[in-house]
Amino acid sequence: MKEKNSNSSKLNILDTITLEKALRLAKQNSKDGQLEEAKNIYEDILQKFSKNTKALSELQLLAGSRTLEPRDPPLKKLQSIINLFTQGQLQQTLSEATQMLERFPNSAILYNIAGASNAGLMQFDAAINIYKQALKIKPDYAEVYYNMAIALKSKGESEAAIDSYKQALKIKPDYAEAYNNMGNALKSKGESEAAIDSYKQALKIKPDYAEAYNNMGDTLRDKGESEAAIDSYKQALKIKPDYAEVYRNISHLIHYKKNDEHCIKMQSLYLDLRSSDEQRCHLNFALSKASEDLNEIEQSFNYLKMGNELRTKIVSYDIKQDIEMFSQLKKAYPSLALQSTVETSELKPIFILGMPRSGTTLVEQVVSSHSKVTGAGELNYVSRFGRSIAKGMIKPSDEIILGFRQRYIEALKIRSDNKSIVTDKMPHNFLYVGLIFSAFPDAKVIHVNRDPAATCWSNYKHYFTAKGLGYCYDLDDTVAYFGLYKDLMQFWLGHYGDRIYNLNYENLTINQDAETRKLIHYLGLEWEDGCLSPQQNKRSVQTASQQQVRQKVYQGSSQQWRKFEPYLNGVFDQLTELN
Repeated sequence: MKEKNSNSSKLNILDTITLEKALRLAKQNSKDGQLEEAKNIYEDILQKFSKNTKALSELQLLAGSRTLEPRDPPLKKLQSIINLFTQGQLQQTLSEATQMLERFPNSAILYNIAGASNAGLMQFDAAINIYKQALKIKPDYAEVYYNMAIALKSKGESEAAIDSYKQALKIKPDYAEAYNNMGNALKSKGESEAAIDSYKQALKIKPDYAEAYNNMGDTLRDKGESEAAIDSYKQALKIKPDYAEVYRNISHLIHYKKNDEHCIKMQSLYLDLRSSDEQRCHLNFALSKASEDLNEIEQSFNYLKMGNELRTKIVSYDIKQDIEMFSQLKKAYPSLALQSTVETSELKPIFILGMPRSGTTLVEQVVSSHSKVTGAGELNYVSRFGRSIAKGMIKPSDEIILGFRQRYIEALKIRSDNKSIVTDKMPHNFLYVGLIFSAFPDAKVIHVNRDPAATCWSNYKHYFTAKGLGYCYDLDDTVAYFGLYKDLMQFWLGHYGDRIYNLNYENLTINQDAETRKLIHYLGLEWEDGCLSPQQNKRSVQTASQQQVRQKVYQGSSQQWRKFEPYLNGVFDQLTELN
């Protein structure tokens, strides 16, 4: 028997559906990126209706495209990957998006999803590279520029992030979220006025943008404009009454009284079963502050304890990781000590370091009150450029150390405000003292220390937005970390002795004039009376101490923890030997 020709036996789609339905199906396939399926349908139509103008024109468009391979996967498959991403299953999302890209290598959407998954997994370099691939395919993809900016900001590259946000806004001028996030990047660079302008642009486009009001409130607070900050926070709460983070932010700026309207709203929201752990965490810290204002000390401690427990759960902290890191730093130091760069620079950094909440912000306010000094705040440059070197993950050499130094100086120059002396007040730079002296042999390093119990309590009492301070949310972990810090500082002092200037916070508050003069002398600066009035320093302060440093230097803050002492179960007793 003679076999039938396969083409003659092929079922024509018009044998099963009408011409109108076939045309609609082909069009939908084309939209979904299923170009081969669309092409087959149009060919079926032309087989029976050879002069059908719609089928002819659409087929010509398909034939004129660079490839009949679909650019994006079908909507159903794409949606399943998006669903995984929104459910937080980032590793699975990345795996499926990567597999799908083998079939659809020109899908900018898939690259965007893969980039966002990498960013969510804290793999920022990989994310940025993938976003660049998406932009090669689709150069006008505003959302990719936006997402890439977020990854750049997360890496600490605020300048590059701002450029990426600007690219997104060129493509999409009404992109309110890009204006809001660009404001955050500008704020992190210390450009407060530009940040506020950016938030205002976001609010022009989207007047009910509660997040922009919250961020603007933060920026105004950092500038010392408390009343304006409160007004901005209140606007955010009008739009979004369950915005728990705003209640925590505003709690630092107001003194609560009995039956305070905010307290009632916070308690109601706290009891709402729909509130998330993150919302309750913010509310616990705010309610603790309110209870302390009302002199309800036990209640204040209970709220604080619950807030910290939730924060520990959210950040998933284990102190073993820090114990290991401190060990790595000590083991890696001998190789660092063999390296030393002699290159000079006109830009002179002053490193102010110590435990968080030990008084580093006040010291920076004092030093940056000098006319020749710019206070750059908490910079992540040492960690960002040198962490791998300090931990021994990269073998140090003269070339490596010089490269670190040059990258640091280049980044610092952007924050220098055209002055030759700049403070870097990142407290955790105490981890990298060996690297600092290797790269900057003539560095000025100020180690600020404070009463151990006061320091530990102040860490426990504050909500830190940075996730790298997980030890703060458990009193035992806080005390243990303080011990690690003291031990490491003794290690550095054993190697560098009087090259590190030790400044006691309590002594500074008691003997302000004498201690300030000694400090300025150590820095090699001429005396200026303005250094005795740090509260008049108008620079933006983006730390948990921004309210305290707006006041005159005062004594007694290191004893404030004692009213909570009855509820601490003696956890600070072991700190006496560390003092």
